[in-house]
Amino acid sequence: MKREYHGVVPEDTVALEDILGYRFRQPQLLQRALTHRSCPGDSRSRQLHNERLEFLGDSVLGLVISHYLFATFPHEPEGRLSKIRSFIVNEKTLARISREKLQLGRFLHIGKGEHHTGGRSKPSILADAMEAIIAAIYLDSDLDQVTRVVLELMAQEVDAVVRNKDHSDYKTELQELSQGSLGEAPEYQVSREWGPDHQKHFAVTLYLGGRKYGYGEGTSKKNAEQKAAQAALELLRQELAQRPEEVTP
Repeated sequence: MKREYHGVVPEDTVALEDILGYRFRQPQLLQRALTHRSCPGDSRSRQLHNERLEFLGDSVLGLVISHYLFATFPHEPEGRLSKIRSFIVNEKTLARISREKLQLGRFLHIGKGEHHTGGRSKPSILADAMEAIIAAIYLDSDLDQVTRVVLELMAQEVDAVVRNKDHSDYKTELQELSQGSLGEAPEYQVSREWGPDHQKHFAVTLYLGGRKYGYGEGTSKKNAEQKAAQAALELLRQELAQRPEEVTP
């Protein structure tokens, strides 16, 4: 009886290589990266799924993006760089790139059960496959090549972070700092709204311990709150830096 197979024939991966802008010297690496553990096979072939490549790819992706951010933001502390990286490297982003740019669903080798439950569009499977492909490119070439591919694939996400630092979570940073240093939580008040319903603008005033600490305007309450938190964060850091050091007896 012929086994039902839900993968794709190897020739089809040429289209994927065209999208990646990379031609594999060892095409078996790409095939393995595209093979989910649910794919049927004998005991040996079942070991050739993409989980080990995913493990390596996660680290390679982290290195590429971390190095890029390290060079792009020379004055940002480690904590901020980690938060910026988290806006770029996450399952949601990787799954979207896999689905929209790479069209990975049509190239995956998956088992019958996974196929019938929508495995080709599952975010976790798509994100894992993308990490596995990154590892495959790294093993097939070098760090320079995989860096080029990653930054081209993630150009939109990287550019958004470089151009718009509002991706930073200033509210969380302020909350942690103010509660740790003042024992106070920030209070946000919408002080003004204007504009038509389809183009609203908001002004938010931020208070700490009853004192005005920040002000921000934006096209959404969330954006205005972030700007107010950013202003308050800068002021609070300045004040804390000027505090005399406590001398313990």
